Amino acid sequence: MTSAPLAPLLGRRAAPTNVEADQLADARDLFPGGVLGGNALPDGCAFVVSHGAGGRFWDTSGNEYIDYVLGSGSLFLGHAHPRIQAAVAEQAGRGTHFFAYLNETAVAYGRRLKPLVRCAERMRFTTAGSDSTFHAIRLARAFMGRDRIVKFEGAYHGVHDYAQVSTSPGSEVPFPTAVPDTAGIPGHVADLTLVAQWNDIESLKAILEAHGREIAAVIMEPIQRILSPKPGFLHAVRELTRAHDVLLILDEVVTGFRYGLGGAQDYFDITPDLATYGKIIGGGLPVGAVMGRADIMEQADPAQKGRPSYVYQNGTLQGHPLGCAAGLAMLDILSEEGVYDRVFALADRLRAGLQEIFDRHRMGVVVFGEGPMWHFLFADEAPSNYRDIRRSDLGKLRRFEAEMIRNGLFVLPNNRRFVSIAHTDDDLAATFAAIDHCCRALLA
Repeated sequence: MTSAPLAPLLGRRAAPTNVEADQLADARDLFPGGVLGGNALPDGCAFVVSHGAGGRFWDTSGNEYIDYVLGSGSLFLGHAHPRIQAAVAEQAGRGTHFFAYLNETAVAYGRRLKPLVRCAERMRFTTAGSDSTFHAIRLARAFMGRDRIVKFEGAYHGVHDYAQVSTSPGSEVPFPTAVPDTAGIPGHVADLTLVAQWNDIESLKAILEAHGREIAAVIMEPIQRILSPKPGFLHAVRELTRAHDVLLILDEVVTGFRYGLGGAQDYFDITPDLATYGKIIGGGLPVGAVMGRADIMEQADPAQKGRPSYVYQNGTLQGHPLGCAAGLAMLDILSEEGVYDRVFALADRLRAGLQEIFDRHRMGVVVFGEGPMWHFLFADEAPSNYRDIRRSDLGKLRRFEAEMIRNGLFVLPNNRRFVSIAHTDDDLAATFAAIDHCCRALLA
């Protein structure tokens, strides 16, 4: 594989312009840490996004980046897809918001979604993946009359108190102890979550045998962050939950519609009791959903208000017409012949090309991933659980990722990367050239 020169202005090639420097200064004055959320870029890599198109975006200094973050995966179609733009513009001309009452776009979108999702006897729209997992856990607890849930170490299920434990613990504590990821979570709330080892069915079995009568549900990502399931693991979880009369919540916020129109449920041939969605299903806009068994979902019927079994589930922007219009356009695009074959093949070529470059430079890196997601670690083999990730050389990874961003490959540090249907062979060629440059820079 030959290395091409870096494209002009790909990545941070010079100091920010005065305009971008002022914007960065304003951000430091306006926002905690000078950022909009919980992630900050490495020193020397900060930028302000101006606009995006396809698989790339530009900062306000004019520098160009190939985007492998893609709105944390929500932009499976890439930036500024013209059919998404057209759908949103058309709906905006007819109204943008009608509270959480029925609107025809939401009904049409629900009608399209239901036959695609195995478990979707009933559904409720939400505004984000965190909303979805929060409401799914509430529904499960009400239905089962139990308070505890089980999650897997290293899994991320949103920002609410019931989910944000043991996502990235800094030390190895005995299972099933939960470690809060943030200050502000009451201890007795964290204690309601039990933690198992991903890809270790015996870990989950021990928890269910010891605490099964207290547990409402097991919640899991079918592909946990950067960790693929071992053969048979997902089905073993499904069998265990049934055997112990515990609900299974499949968190498809990341995998839904990324692995086919049937998501992970079809891809892995598994049917949960409830499934949660976000990211892709709004076509890049803030839309999510909870879908599942009718008897569980019907607890949220407003006609049940006043009864002990009623579950309040609401949100001002649920069924948002703009997001539902974008979602309908997204389904049309993903239903076209060959779309998934192309993006899967592109991701395969990306992983293979990266591994060849790392091997040529003897970097001690393993590249891995499944379908339209990829990652790499400074390790001997792909990890099977969160503790394998912690044992890799994360310091070297951080230095390499900073070099990637400076050279125009936008990645979320120490997290999975996404391939969109808008990425091209030219993007891959530029990525390989940039990675080769990064390897040489770090070796030097």
